Amino acid sequence: MLRLPVSDWVYFWVSDSVSMAADASDRKALRYKQTLLYGEYQEHQGGSGRREATRLLTERQIKKHHHHSHGRTRHVHGRHSHSHQHADHSRQKTRFQPNMENEAADEQMAENEFTSMRKMRSYSKCRDCIARVQRFLVTRLGEDWIFLVLLGITMALVSWTMDYASAKSLQAYKWIYRELRGNIPLQYLAWVSYPLMFILFSSLFCHLVSPQAIGSGIPELKTILRGVVLKEYLTLKAFIAKVIGLTAALGSGMPVGKEGPFVHIASICAAVLSRFMSFFSGVYQNPYCYTDILTVGCAVGVGCCFGTPLGGVLFSIEVTSTYFAVRNYWRGYFAATFSAFIFRVFSVFNKDAVTITALFRTNFRMDFPFDLQELPAFAIIGIVCGFLGAFFVYLNRQVVLFMRRPNAMTRFLIKHRLIFPATVTLVIATLTFPPGFGQFMAGELMPRECINSLFDNFTWTKISGSPSPAGLGRSAVWLHPDVSVFIILLLFFIMKFWMSAVATTMPIPSGAFMPVFILGAAFGRLVGEVMATLFPNGIVFDGILYRIIPGGYAVIG
Repeated sequence: MLRLPVSDWVYFWVSDSVSMAADASDRKALRYKQTLLYGEYQEHQGGSGRREATRLLTERQIKKHHHHSHGRTRHVHGRHSHSHQHADHSRQKTRFQPNMENEAADEQMAENEFTSMRKMRSYSKCRDCIARVQRFLVTRLGEDWIFLVLLGITMALVSWTMDYASAKSLQAYKWIYRELRGNIPLQYLAWVSYPLMFILFSSLFCHLVSPQAIGSGIPELKTILRGVVLKEYLTLKAFIAKVIGLTAALGSGMPVGKEGPFVHIASICAAVLSRFMSFFSGVYQNPYCYTDILTVGCAVGVGCCFGTPLGGVLFSIEVTSTYFAVRNYWRGYFAATFSAFIFRVFSVFNKDAVTITALFRTNFRMDFPFDLQELPAFAIIGIVCGFLGAFFVYLNRQVVLFMRRPNAMTRFLIKHRLIFPATVTLVIATLTFPPGFGQFMAGELMPRECINSLFDNFTWTKISGSPSPAGLGRSAVWLHPDVSVFIILLLFFIMKFWMSAVATTMPIPSGAFMPVFILGAAFGRLVGEVMATLFPNGIVFDGILYRIIPGGYAVIG
């Protein structure tokens, strides 16, 4: 039996206690507190930094002491082996004595030693084989390429799975509503209870598994990339809660987006994947150098959502980073391109698309899609959308600040966390109920259906009040026999504006990019329909007639 000095055992016990206390302090880093909407940290950054430095220094001392103790134990083990050799020598002297039990014991011991030697040889062969494979992969392929390919494939699969699950959920939502046609009370009950069930599940699941999954995640990533390590936001539990909660939120039909939370999901996947990449070295083996990894994750997140690798790299440069290393350009672009390509291939494989195309495809003319005389209208869209975007941020911020005020209502909502998301979902679903007020604001359309219909090539003011054309499709919900198209578009814009600003404050994984895209498309479509009314025959320039396409104005918006 191996014996160590009492001081070593005491030191190891103390060091283990220190490491356990450090782990406990990591879990309570910066004193994270879950509020009604988003969590907040109540401790200054300096205290967490000093605690982290103390933990690292303690770990280094433990490793150094363990190295010295390992040398002492090898010396003790050598003395024990010498004594075993002495015992074997004395055993050889008495081998010729007529003792059958000693001979059987010697044979058993020799057999055990031979078996252990064979196991050690096989283990060393396997270890050598693994080392050769590692050297071959790193030498031939490169550590960066393998990591980026794995990250791209993983995120493409996650993105496609989430889109597939949320699309099937929305199909079931519309199917239940159509099957109950003719019974208005049951239709209303189904129209309200379906999203209510998904939103409550998303909020409760995130609160129980990982409260850090609530919200967008981009502000936290910006904080991490500026040097503050918020480890709670880069864990596997946060990844699971974010994926499942976001899928449920998207499948509810509420005006929430995917891009912001998915950027957080991709960054978590990059951070978690780097911890399991034992084949690689460098930045992927250092758990404290998250800058390069998270920058690539941000680009992959945007690339998977919209199939835009260049937009993903620009997003990671402009939005999340104050300092961007040149070496991350090709990493982000390669990973985002690979993930976007695999994501679109999955769509083709599932027969969602015939070939690899854009996410929201348009059918405008390609020779000269607009006239120069339309540029003032485009400038007006840009100026007004800038003011509206600032007002959207202001409105969203005021809602968050109001819900964070310490009063009796917020304390009550903190104790009963499901009341706030349930109330918001109930109000939005009631106002968008198609047989009710929703018929005046295209309430039947889901978020992606709204964008596809707003990009329509038909001019709605020209076909309003007449029989609908054969290829109108879902755009028919924008036409009402008693209400003008302008009123419907204006009501849709106003109602969706405050609905989106309030819905993105619910304690669920949600983003604001897709709702803002829908609002901009609706405003652009409104301007396009006004231009089509002012110029019903189009614009004549240089003897060529250019007709107004309101769908193009929706793209610009």
